[in-house]
Amino acid sequence: MLNGRDPRIDFFRGLALIFIFWDHVPHNPLGQITLRNIGFSDAAEVFVFLAGYAAVLAYGKVLQRDGYLIACVKILRRTWVLYVVHIFLLAMLMGIVFFANSQVETRDLVEEMGLTHFITNPQQALTDELLLRFKPNLMDPLPLYIVLLAGLALVLPLLLRNTLAVVGVSMAVYLAAPGMGWNLANFSDGVWYFNPVTWQFLFVLGGAAALYGQQARPAQTRPLRRQPLFLAAAAYSLAAGIITLSWRWPEIHDTWMPASLNNLLYPISKTDLSPVRLLHFLALAYVTAKLLPGSGWTQNWLAQQTGRMGRYSLEVFCLGVLLAPLADMINAMAGDAFAMQVFTALVGVAIMALLGAWLDFNKRLTQPMRAVAT
Repeated sequence: MLNGRDPRIDFFRGLALIFIFWDHVPHNPLGQITLRNIGFSDAAEVFVFLAGYAAVLAYGKVLQRDGYLIACVKILRRTWVLYVVHIFLLAMLMGIVFFANSQVETRDLVEEMGLTHFITNPQQALTDELLLRFKPNLMDPLPLYIVLLAGLALVLPLLLRNTLAVVGVSMAVYLAAPGMGWNLANFSDGVWYFNPVTWQFLFVLGGAAALYGQQARPAQTRPLRRQPLFLAAAAYSLAAGIITLSWRWPEIHDTWMPASLNNLLYPISKTDLSPVRLLHFLALAYVTAKLLPGSGWTQNWLAQQTGRMGRYSLEVFCLGVLLAPLADMINAMAGDAFAMQVFTALVGVAIMALLGAWLDFNKRLTQPMRAVAT
């Protein structure tokens, strides 16, 4: 039987949301300390993996308790909510970007945000929006999650019954997709920036990890320095970090990087979730899980605020999408001053944390009312 939520999952989802917000604000100094600067993967992998983890925990419990039909209905209902949120979020984002563009004279924010399609062909853009084919910058993760969650309605009972078989099929599709050109169509004959045919593997791995974490296993008594898998994962994470850091100095990178390794690594595709990206995330996640086996550290104040954001990840993600162009506008109007860039980055996170706190307070406020009503 699946158990309740893990506070560590909420914390890392919240941390991923902070990193996504910082990464989406151009020239943001705090964007230099996000995950993408210490390895091949970034916050997107964290978000998708933990989305699969949390979804399987939540809906797997419903399936075991109430049966497949109820679980399927709840998954599809949540998918519909995400779809409606996507439509309204895009409308709000366009309004904010158009306003921001009117305030900034030195840049074309509409073009930078990928909204030119709406300006040149609004009727087709609205149709593409409804079909999830029109996805301006910042909007890509939500349509991906919509498709992955909808697919969970079919995969969940199989995943619970035979996890390894589902992971094997998912991996086969992941490996075949780039060579076969499998992806969903975008507007103007393009394809999705996050290819759901490949990113589904990470989502499935998250679900498999949730099921694996529920199994009782003997405690590992050997120290970490004597665990080969941990040492290999740590070594790969460190090597990826060094290579990523060397990208800041191309002349140094080109000098010491062997040609054979260069040909093996590049290009590192985010669209198709390149294997080196996937392995880096899995290695980093494994090292983190080994170094932080318990959840006691999540009880400090800062971790609780971050975890609360992760608990309401949809709402906080949407707020971060809307705050990013506003922060960019304020920074541009201030001449991209370093102090202002740091200020807007921190204020944005504070606003996201306040939303999480409000939603948590509102939930606790309404729970007694529901109990009385029943």
